[in-house]
Amino acid sequence: MTTSNLETSSLEISQFQYHRTPFYCEENVYFLCKKLCENGIADAKGTDLFVAFISNEKKQIPLWRQKASHRADGAVLWDYHVICIQRKSSGESVPLVWDLDSSLPLPSPLTTYISETIRPSFLVFSEYQRFFRIVHAPIFLRHFASDRRHMKDPDGNWSADPPTYDPITAEDGTLHNLNEYMEIRTSDVVSNAGVDSFNSVFTEKLGVVIGENQLEEFFTQISLPA
Repeated sequence: MTTSNLETSSLEISQFQYHRTPFYCEENVYFLCKKLCENGIADAKGTDLFVAFISNEKKQIPLWRQKASHRADGAVLWDYHVICIQRKSSGESVPLVWDLDSSLPLPSPLTTYISETIRPSFLVFSEYQRFFRIVHAPIFLRHFASDRRHMKDPDGNWSADPPTYDPITAEDGTLHNLNEYMEIRTSDVVSNAGVDSFNSVFTEKLGVVIGENQLEEFFTQISLPA
């Protein structure tokens, strides 16, 4: 992940409890999901967790309230970003966003994250629209792999220091498939975030792609598998 220039107090968790390597958001979220399952904040199997890859064809997505920003409003133009969204089975619980790169409380209600980080009220050109690839965490944890090749320049130098632990390998031995998750085309976006998209997110390795205007509705209506 690289940049271009440009009321949950009872649940709020210290970000220092979670491993974070700047600019390696996909790996940070991978281990965040595991940690939330281990410490009981999420279901032990991660059934209430979803991984969201945010990008577009231009690979330029504006997000606000980001730690990497040098601006007062925290705006950053990422090529892609990855967050975790938690949707408890209880109908009364609100969807929560876990973004280790955000200056917002951890976690934050999805509605707050949308208004503060996505900022739909801030009109952007169509080529900067944010699309979300939603992948069920249990599927993501089995299939995701990254050898970090995307963080090296043509001469093999790191664009940002890598994590000290070994690269993540998928259960089937795949060494790298990050590109499959972060490549998002406008044609991938579902026209209706309904039953079919819910089924896909629970069965497909690469989940389902929705638009930013569908995000809140998707997580309000989705029901966890029994």
